Formats: sequence, structure tokens, C-alpha cells
Amino acid sequence: MTLFNRFACAAAFCAILLSVGATVGHAAEKTFITIGTGGPTGVYFVSGNAICRMVHKEAAEGRKEGRKHNIRCSAPSSAGSTYNIAQISEGEFDFGVSQSDWQYHSYKGTSDKVTHNKDLRAVFSVHPEPYQLIAAKDSDIQSWADLKGKKFNMGNPGSGQRATTELLMERYKTPKDSFALVTEMTSSEHSKALCDGKIDAYGYVVGIPNSGVAVATEGCGAYIVSLDTDVEKSLIKEFPFYGPVTIPAGAYTSTTKPVNTFGGYATIVTSAKVPEDVVYEVVRAVFENLDDFKALHPAYSILTPEGMIKNGLSAPLHPGAVKYYKEKGLM
Repeated sequence: MTLFNRFACAAAFCAILLSVGATVGHAAEKTFITIGTGGPTGVYFVSGNAICRMVHKEAAEGRKEGRKHNIRCSAPSSAGSTYNIAQISEGEFDFGVSQSDWQYHSYKGTSDKVTHNKDLRAVFSVHPEPYQLIAAKDSDIQSWADLKGKKFNMGNPGSGQRATTELLMERYKTPKDSFALVTEMTSSEHSKALCDGKIDAYGYVVGIPNSGVAVATEGCGAYIVSLDTDVEKSLIKEFPFYGPVTIPAGAYTSTTKPVNTFGGYATIVTSAKVPEDVVYEVVRAVFENLDDFKALHPAYSILTPEGMIKNGLSAPLHPGAVKYYKEKGLM
């Protein structure tokens, strides 16, 4: 064999090795997705991690059967709704949990409290989440007006409850200086602060039941204040993502009779820039294992596929979600 032929054969052999290596490498590639959630005691955190759990359950790796999607999922605690949308807009999060009102405002560009994102896309809704005004046992707070002169936690910047609280303050014409003290604690801090006497009340948008609320209601006798005045009724009439919500008696030990308030839905959102196949696999993982998903939190007990694809969704559905819903005859 001539030197040229030897060189040609060697080059061909190397090319084959490189081709095989590239194929193996491509097959082993993984897609890592991140879901923005909320405080570690809230339902948002549970929701994000429940989705990841279903995605990993569907994965074929290590099993004879399963989806060969190679998706790996994480759902870290975050500041909440508006923060999640901002991070999706920046490309830092692939998905996020958001209140239905901030999904609406982000896509429509109708509020300066949330990033305007025309690329925001809906995936599905999760659970209803009423706005809850939690008051300390001996605070004598029976209405929003009774907050005057009290120590009140508005919520941390970037959270949905902070933005909704600011909306209520605007509609009730309640300036910050009408409170004796205003704090910006997260959802993992406000219940303990209430029980310790550091605040008299806090606003919270969350599904029912919630372990954080239980810390206050069952731990130190806090209670939920009814919010069903003309202010809330006007918000329900004005915005399609709000509706009346009744917190049933017995939801917490201090909830001895039904409490009327208002609220929207927790929704899963993403960006139009996230690939269709990734969104498809995430949706499929949840809907194909919906009973397992619902078992992960009591707030999910009323979920139905039909409700999940329409309740609280105001941004366009992502094509990957639409593909799955059409396959299953849901659309």
C-alpha cells in the first residue's frame, strides 16, 4: 500500500470515528429547562416541582419504556408571578407560574407592574387562587378599611400578591402612609411575623389550603377577612381573569364560616421562543399523569383537562400545547 493510500485510509477511519462520536454525542444531549415558581411554602413552588416530577417520570432513561425526550427539569423558588414573567422575557426561565391577571397584563401591556412581553404564551392553568387578607387574632380587622393605622405586609417586590395588593390600595385609595408600618416580606416569612406580633395583617394570593396560611390560622388564631365590596365587584366586572371566590368553612380551623373574596387562577406560562417539542413534552407529561399530579396537593383536586386549557388563560396558547390538546380532542 502506498503512503498516499495509507494516509487516505487513516483519514477515512478518523472521519468514521468522528461521525460515530458526533452521533453518540447528539444522542446524549439533554435539554435543561427551568420553571420559575414562588416562595418555598406556597403552591407555586409545589406546582413547578410537580411538573418537573411528571417530566422526569415520563423520561425513558434507565427504563425499558418511556419518552426519549432527554429533558431535565428544575423548579427553583423565586419571587413569584411578575418576577417569573420578567425572567421568561430575559430568557433566564423557560416556564413560570403566574397569576392569571399578570399573564393578561404582560401580554396586553396594560400595567407597568409587569414586563410587557408579546412573546408570552399560555400553557395551562392550575388551581384557583383567591386574594386572602389574613389578620391577626386580636387585630379587630373586619374589612380593608380597618387596615388604617395597622402594620401591614404588602409582599415582596416581584410577587403577584404585591402587585394585586397595590391594585387594591389604588382602588381603595389607600396610601402607604395610612399604615402604621409597611413591610415587604416574602410568603415564607409573613405568617411567622404575624404570629410574632411584628405585623397585624398581610395580603396573599394562593390556592387553598396552604401550609403557610395554616401557620397563622392554626398556629396563632389568625383569620381571613371577607373582601366583597363594590371595589372587588368592579374588578371582577372590569377584568375577565377575576371572579368571585368563596373560601369554604373548615378550610382552616379559624374559618368557621364561608369567606367571600375574589381571585383568578395560577397559570403556567412560557415564551414563543421555547421549542414546540419541549412544550409538547411538558404538557404531555402532566396530562398523561394527571391523577398523580393532582395527588401532590389538595388545591389540585378540582382540576379537569377541559378547565386547565381555558381557565385564566389570556395569552395565546403555545403551539406545542395546542398540538397535544388537538391530539387528545380537547380542542
